[in-house]
Amino acid sequence: MNIVPSLTWINFLPLLGVIVVLLLPRDKPDWIRWWAFGVSLVILALATWLWFSYDQGVGGMQFVEDRLWIPGLNVHYHVGADGISVPMIFLTGLLSAISILYSFNIKDRVKEFFAFFLLLEMGMMGVFTSLDYFLFYVFWEISLVPMYFLIGVWGGERREYAAIKFFLYTLVGSVAMLLAIIAVYFAAGAQSFDIMEIAATRPFADMEVLRNLTFFGFFLGFAIKVPIWPFHTWLPDAHVEAPTAGSVILAGVLLKMGCYGFLRIIMPTFPGACQDFALLIGILAFISIAYGALVAMAQWDLKKLIAYSSVNHLGYVMLGIAAAMAATTTIDDRAMAINGAVFQMFNHGIITGGLFLLVGIIYERTHSRDLARYGGLGARVPLYAGVLTMTMFASLGLPGLAGFNSEFLVFRGAFPAWWWVTALSTTGIVIGAAYILWTIQRLLLGTAKDESLYEHLTDMDRREVASLVPLLFFMVLFGVLPYLILNTINLGSLSLLQMM
Repeated sequence: MNIVPSLTWINFLPLLGVIVVLLLPRDKPDWIRWWAFGVSLVILALATWLWFSYDQGVGGMQFVEDRLWIPGLNVHYHVGADGISVPMIFLTGLLSAISILYSFNIKDRVKEFFAFFLLLEMGMMGVFTSLDYFLFYVFWEISLVPMYFLIGVWGGERREYAAIKFFLYTLVGSVAMLLAIIAVYFAAGAQSFDIMEIAATRPFADMEVLRNLTFFGFFLGFAIKVPIWPFHTWLPDAHVEAPTAGSVILAGVLLKMGCYGFLRIIMPTFPGACQDFALLIGILAFISIAYGALVAMAQWDLKKLIAYSSVNHLGYVMLGIAAAMAATTTIDDRAMAINGAVFQMFNHGIITGGLFLLVGIIYERTHSRDLARYGGLGARVPLYAGVLTMTMFASLGLPGLAGFNSEFLVFRGAFPAWWWVTALSTTGIVIGAAYILWTIQRLLLGTAKDESLYEHLTDMDRREVASLVPLLFFMVLFGVLPYLILNTINLGSLSLLQMM
């Protein structure tokens, strides 16, 4: 008998962790920290087991659990994982464990911080496993609340403003998505909230106006979460004001929930609308790529620079998704585009998550993110400088590191759809290289612009190194051996295209 990991344990073990955290005495912060970290390690172990247990010879949706939850509405607790969601589940477990370990330096309201963090992990895991619209929406909203408090309580000077802006923007998208869910539920006969079943019915296929309205309801909800231009304006404030671990999870996982929504819901449910609006989404993706890179280059706040780089890099994800929506290319080209998009989602999580950790490390020592005050760090903290340089080069897309492979696949898949959009989008690579190299120069090279910053400067400690080593490992592993993740992703891409 084959023993496979249960998605229910992955989804709800964080909730058990929250309950225990709330029961632990407040005057024992180390107990709280180590318990939360231990729970996150168990979840990471289950997510790893899930990946190795996924049967690549079969593909499709696996680890499925389906139980009636709310009989009156025929709502089911229906979960499963395929080649697209398995890497996202693993990424969520990895970044959650790393973020909790890094957050051992949190001194204020330790119990509440780790309780919110575990609750956030539950919401994120649930989004990537849900196959019922009602369940999907519940987990989607659960993930919103803890992040609001993580920013609003443990954030920077403008934390209340950033938290409210994050909440309101995301709530607008959630309301639009809720209306779209209700619409497809009734269009499919008001019999089930099952995502796969409703997709098979092609709701509103013969009513173009209603189909397009529903499509854009989902589009707004997911586009704000990505965020794609022009729905991105909440992101820099949220990133800058969030605590370091909050920024890691926000960039590494929460933004991927929007990309995942396009793949899991929009593409299989509205293939006709996807074909009609693929070029529009592709153009928005190009604008995100170019705009994000240009605005990042203009930043002198290191954290805001990394925040705008997310707009740039997630533009590549959306370019791949848009190309896969187009009906003018072959199945192989469209599969290539999806593979690149999902691979880029994973790579952005480990690379940008690492960059936010590195920003937090130097900020805790100098209490400044102003690049105009830095210089010469490479000679003073060589370990930090080496890790930062490698992570920056991975973000730049240097061949041999994971970021290059995913960007190449996106461009390869998108070129047959619209060669001119793809060609214009490659300007993001050039501008991205410029702002990254300039950042390395301003931060690590030359001489210190403000010696007072370095009075108590020390290199990375063991906890910080332990937080970054797993991310560096995957940057190199999937840069040299990309098939280790692409074999799994490709199975999910082909299943998605078959549904379309």
